Amino acid sequence: MARKLKKSVASFFTCGNMICGYLSMISVVNGDFLKASWLLAIAIVLDMMDGRIARITNTTSSFGVQLDSLSDLVSFGVAPSLMMYQFILRDLDKIGIAIAVLLVLCSALRLARFNVIAKRSAAVHGFFVGLPTPASAGLLVFFVLSYELSIRSLALKAAPILIKSVPLLLGMMPVVMIVLSLLMVSNLPYVSFKKIKFSCYEKFNLLVMILLLICVFVWDIVSSIVFMLFFVYILSGMCGYVIRLWKNLRKIYLKKVGDVDVGD
Repeated sequence: MARKLKKSVASFFTCGNMICGYLSMISVVNGDFLKASWLLAIAIVLDMMDGRIARITNTTSSFGVQLDSLSDLVSFGVAPSLMMYQFILRDLDKIGIAIAVLLVLCSALRLARFNVIAKRSAAVHGFFVGLPTPASAGLLVFFVLSYELSIRSLALKAAPILIKSVPLLLGMMPVVMIVLSLLMVSNLPYVSFKKIKFSCYEKFNLLVMILLLICVFVWDIVSSIVFMLFFVYILSGMCGYVIRLWKNLRKIYLKKVGDVDVGD
């Protein structure tokens, strides 16, 4: 009985992730974007915890991998797509629909590829192939969360700053969504933090810190910081690719120059 309960703990967090994603979609339909983004922020935290708990309790399984991917598709594919469509894309008519659909499709393809890789090798890898869906969703979720919190706590004297900056950010989000979709199905490597190991004391502290993060999200400054962290993480894969490409081109150039010098 204790063994079955132990194996179910991680699945409870995964199901909680999916439930938050579905409740977020209901909130979007009701026009409550703040609640919707809150629920998806909690889903991201639950997704961070379920895999870690499964590894801590040594209860990882193929069933857990499949359930986690299904939950991720709901919470980090369909829910953010619907939220962004209602939040900004619906004004773009058919183009907005196409962008929203693209995000869902690329999320599904990204998760399907992850399942295939996980089935081939049970080992925990140091890199993800393509942008992880929680990271893609996180950028969108914390953008909406920061926006909503800023609007609700905005002093009148700060209104001109918001008026100048927000239209630019809102105008860029459709392009950002397209880029995120393409990054998910790309072969760019993104750092995985799954290999980081903690002692029992550190594991407990990690869980406490994650729970505390849920509490401190009430401050808009924290949501903005988290938004920037997701932004930096997403850029890391692209910058890494550019650096590797430049190094390879430089090697090819130096080799050609060396060949010319030898010939002369």
